[in-house]
Amino acid sequence: MSKYDIIVLGSGPGGYVTAIRASQLGFKTAVVEKESLGGVCLNWGCIPTKALLKSAQVFEYLKHAEDYGLKVKDAEHDFDAVVKRSRGVADGMSNGVKFLMKKNKIDVIEGYGKVKPGKIIDVDGKEYAADHIIIATGARSRELPSLPQDGKKVIGYRQAMTLEKQPKKMIVVGSGAIGVEFAYFYNSMGTEVTIVEYMPKIVPVEDDEVSKQLERSFKKSGIKIMTSAEVTSVDTSGEGVKATVKTKKGEEVLEADIVLSAVGIKSNIENIGLEDVGIAVDRDKILVNDYYQTNIPGYYAIGDVTPGQALAHVASAEGILCVEKIAGQHVEALDYGNIPGCTYCSPEIASVGLTEAQAKEQGLDVRIGKFPFSASGKASAGGNKDGFVKVIFDAKYGEWLGCHMIGAGVTDMIAEAVLGRKLETTGHEVLKAVHPHPTMSEAVMEAVADAYDEVIHL
Repeated sequence: MSKYDIIVLGSGPGGYVTAIRASQLGFKTAVVEKESLGGVCLNWGCIPTKALLKSAQVFEYLKHAEDYGLKVKDAEHDFDAVVKRSRGVADGMSNGVKFLMKKNKIDVIEGYGKVKPGKIIDVDGKEYAADHIIIATGARSRELPSLPQDGKKVIGYRQAMTLEKQPKKMIVVGSGAIGVEFAYFYNSMGTEVTIVEYMPKIVPVEDDEVSKQLERSFKKSGIKIMTSAEVTSVDTSGEGVKATVKTKKGEEVLEADIVLSAVGIKSNIENIGLEDVGIAVDRDKILVNDYYQTNIPGYYAIGDVTPGQALAHVASAEGILCVEKIAGQHVEALDYGNIPGCTYCSPEIASVGLTEAQAKEQGLDVRIGKFPFSASGKASAGGNKDGFVKVIFDAKYGEWLGCHMIGAGVTDMIAEAVLGRKLETTGHEVLKAVHPHPTMSEAVMEAVADAYDEVIHL
């Protein structure tokens, strides 16, 4: 039986990053993967969806070339080629992880892994031992009883990336990041899209003003939005699909070629041996402490299978912290209140910290600042004036409580707020840090200036 210091079960952005950090710390490391290195994120999630969205964005530019003083005759798209490009990007990233495994001398064990008592992993009948086993098996598309996925007419995100034929009409159920990103992509490609959201607003976890702005932008693009609505049943017996939607006004039947179920994710904790080992779970989450140790010594869990936010960068951070703790380093527990969230539709959304409503619910006296991109020189020059930056500060102590952005490229801007909050930056320090002009990022400084009644360009 092969013996390792650390074996990681799963090679997504949690698993492979964990394995690399373990190897850097001198541990003999292996990673177990049943499909493709990089997991769902690199192969069927974060990366290939961004490739699809980039194609949609370029197509949008082509359709509006005249707005930039350019002429493009009969801009067309090749749906198959767009999908093929996305798959090529994903393959390239997966190959990049293979290179990193080899570079860091990490053994890749291919097959379906299950944990066993005695700190052993069984991979398709062959056993491997380790001093520490880290479970990073990720998650999959959640299925609702009223919306069973057949992979053809009612699909999840995985099928949505590789459809052989572009649908004329699509219903997207759920308006979290996955739902709105695919809604934007297919609408840009020419599909008639309807979003059905159970909550009273789309992108429900975001600040209210961000949700309202995205709804305005989407409706302007021709996307139909139904909030406080629920799909109660689907009929796939005909040529297309009929979805019965319950609203405050009564029931409505929507017809489409495809229904995309984007109602969240479910952790992959079944059939991996947790019961045999006695690892404690709550619903579909593995219970861990601040250092990702389970109740059974020598077994750990990170990423989507644990109760934290189901985000790729969270999984990576958890894995690094986990192995550094194993190595005896002094580590601080992850601050889940300072995790950025990004949504890559157009306009993009990025946020960190408390929303205005959450801050007021906590009884905090707040200063609110907001700067619209319509007043930004860079946004005007780029033709991307939808959106704004909103900041929230504690009026008494000056703590930066939250930052919320919607607009072009804001997912590349949110790190300023994350770092600022980590360093306990005050609003006045942000104001005195000179921001380059013209940039989209100076809208952060302007929003902070607005919070402190010092705004120049409004």
